[in-house]
Amino acid sequence: MEALPARARVCVAGVALLALLCLLPLPIPAAPTWWWPAALLAALYAGCERLARSPHIGAANPGGTFYPVLLAGAFLLPPHAAALVALPGALLSPVEQRPFLPRRIWRAGQLVLAVWAASRVLRAVGGREAVADCDMPAALAAAGAAVLAFSLVLTLLDCAILTLTSGAPLRHTRRASGPSAWWRLLPRSLAPITVHGLAGLMMALLWRSPYGPVAALLVLLPMGVSWWAFAQYHRERAAHQATIRALVQAVDIKDGYTRGHSERVGQASMMIARELGMDDERVEVLRFAGILHDVGKLGVPTRLLTKDGPLTPEERRVIELHPEYGHEMVRGIAFLGEARAAVLHHHERLDGTGYPYGLAGNQIPESARVVAVADAFDAMTSTRSYSRARPVPVALEELQRCAGAHFDPRMVAALVRVIGRLGWHPAVTADDAPSALVPPPATPVTDRPGARR
Repeated sequence: MEALPARARVCVAGVALLALLCLLPLPIPAAPTWWWPAALLAALYAGCERLARSPHIGAANPGGTFYPVLLAGAFLLPPHAAALVALPGALLSPVEQRPFLPRRIWRAGQLVLAVWAASRVLRAVGGREAVADCDMPAALAAAGAAVLAFSLVLTLLDCAILTLTSGAPLRHTRRASGPSAWWRLLPRSLAPITVHGLAGLMMALLWRSPYGPVAALLVLLPMGVSWWAFAQYHRERAAHQATIRALVQAVDIKDGYTRGHSERVGQASMMIARELGMDDERVEVLRFAGILHDVGKLGVPTRLLTKDGPLTPEERRVIELHPEYGHEMVRGIAFLGEARAAVLHHHERLDGTGYPYGLAGNQIPESARVVAVADAFDAMTSTRSYSRARPVPVALEELQRCAGAHFDPRMVAALVRVIGRLGWHPAVTADDAPSALVPPPATPVTDRPGARR
């Protein structure tokens, strides 16, 4: 556990201790009616976990957890027995990141506490009798309360460990999808867990019915098929992202002065899209658009990208071909959607003086107008071979001055608002470039195609 902060180690140890306390009342000889269902469900869950995290089948699935089995245990068994169902699978499932042992212990403790809480809530609201009597309306209401408790425990513990490992306040806990308060995470996790809860409830009702456990296990078949399809989707998505990363790395190697530029433009584009209220799927597409906007530079001679002096008219024309080169590279990637239009048109200007086609106003796709602002902002706040970095407030003032002529005022206003509220903390900064690449003062930013005043 040496790789974890001290307070995170305390949290892991505390959760493990609470999980052990939940397992303590285990009178196995005196309870033959529940130990074999618990053993069967535990073995089933452990097998599903191993299969879900197999490198050949489920590695692309970020979840990889069969909650219906756990929730069926919560609906069928006493709290301490239901908690036991989660233990073997959580401890034996593979862990991809270090430190391995604390991650296993944390996952096991988290699931044990969540299942114990769900079973305890079910008993408190009378759901145990409803499941035993196959009373569907009463069982459904009780199962809803149990699922809520299960999801609440998982969410609170997730937020706690993220806060302790990152050092951020709980209300500012960040997820992969962006900054969210902890109480906003509950609805996101509750929706999929509710579906799993319905499958778990069906398993429990069939288990108690005359059809028995065999019929209950059949419920997992459609869940397994849907999980497999979901895993394949994530596998394909991971392959797409690997392709994008390879293209971006090639651009960064070719143009060392703009190292990290693509990631920062993707981050700024995502911030603008969120500020404009776009849905999560479109925000992700615009992030891809920002990341890939300069991929066409692979077709531009390196000497032109790193030239210190002013460009000749012929050299400018060569560099101005990079949006078309980039569009040719990505137009066959279907999942990029409108990001392809952003790659082609991110150097167009509202007054029609941009390139490659001189589009004006609403002729320019919205995605391209977002990326244009993000690109110009990062160009001004990063040190290049032809300009020194400007402070963020100065860059925002320049964007506002050019709004309406070069840039869409909505996009500029969105960027100003979101940076004023959250600040600008790029994941990849211009300082990541080697010190040998720090350039001397050179020509103004307006002497380069695509650079904005």
